[in-house]
Amino acid sequence: MKVPAGGLRGRAATGLPADRQLARELYFRDTPRAVRYRYGLLALDAVTLVFIIATSFIERTTAVEVADTLLGLVLLAEFGLRLRASPRPWRELAHPATIADAVAIVCFLIPSLGAAAGFLRALRVLRLLRSPRLLNRLRRDLPTFKQNEDSVVAATDLLVFIFIMTGLVYETQYRSNPQIGDYADALYFTITALTTTGFGDITLPGRTGRLLSVVIMFCGVTLFLRLAQSLFRATKVRFPCPQCGLQRHEPDAVHCKACGHILNIPDEGS
Repeated sequence: MKVPAGGLRGRAATGLPADRQLARELYFRDTPRAVRYRYGLLALDAVTLVFIIATSFIERTTAVEVADTLLGLVLLAEFGLRLRASPRPWRELAHPATIADAVAIVCFLIPSLGAAAGFLRALRVLRLLRSPRLLNRLRRDLPTFKQNEDSVVAATDLLVFIFIMTGLVYETQYRSNPQIGDYADALYFTITALTTTGFGDITLPGRTGRLLSVVIMFCGVTLFLRLAQSLFRATKVRFPCPQCGLQRHEPDAVHCKACGHILNIPDEGS
C-alpha cells in the first residue's frame, strides 16, 4: 500500500526519541517555549560573564569554586542539549565556537585549570545574535532593536572581543607579569591598547606579549570603527529587494537603488 509523503515525514518525526524532539524544538522552532529558552540562553551568557568578572576580584574560596562547578554543570547540560538537537552532532562538535564552549566548560568544572577561559563563553552571544530565528524574534519583540540592529550587533562584537582579550591577557600574564594583578589590570591594558592610547604604565613583555598587543590594537580598532560607522551613518530599514536581494534601503525608498525594482516597504504611518 502506498503511504503519502507527508505521512512518512510525520512518522519519521514522531519516531525520534522524546528528548531529541524537545531539543530540536528548543533550538530550531518558534514555539513560545523555544522562544523563552533562547532568551534564557542570552540571559545565561550574561550571568556567566558577570559571574566571571565579579569573582575575579575576590579570593578563590571553596564557595566560589563550588559555584564555578555548579555553573559548569548548567553549561554542560545546555551543551549536551545543543548537540542532541543538532542534525549532525559531529559537525557541530568540530565547530570552533563549540570547541571554545567545551574548553570554557571544562575550566568551570575544574576551577584549578583557570577560570579566565570562561570568557570564551562570550562567543555564544555572537552565535546567538547571528541566529536568523532569534534575530527575527528580537525584531518583532523589540522595536528599538529593529531600529538599531546594526549598532547593537557591532557593540556586542566589540564587547565580546574586549571580554575575550581581557581573559587572554590575564591568563597569559598574571603568573609572570607583576603589572597584571587582576582582571581590572588586564581590562585596563586591553582598553588602552584597543584605543591605541598606550599610557605605557602596563606593558606585556616578550614576543608573545607584543603579538597579543598587536592583535588587540588591530582587531579592536577595526571593531571600534565599525561601531562608530553604524552609530553615525544614516538610518536605513532592512527589507530584501524581490529583484536583486539588496537588504537595506532608505525608509522612504520607492525603488531599489541597485536595480530600480519597485519596493513595497511596510510603513506603520505617522
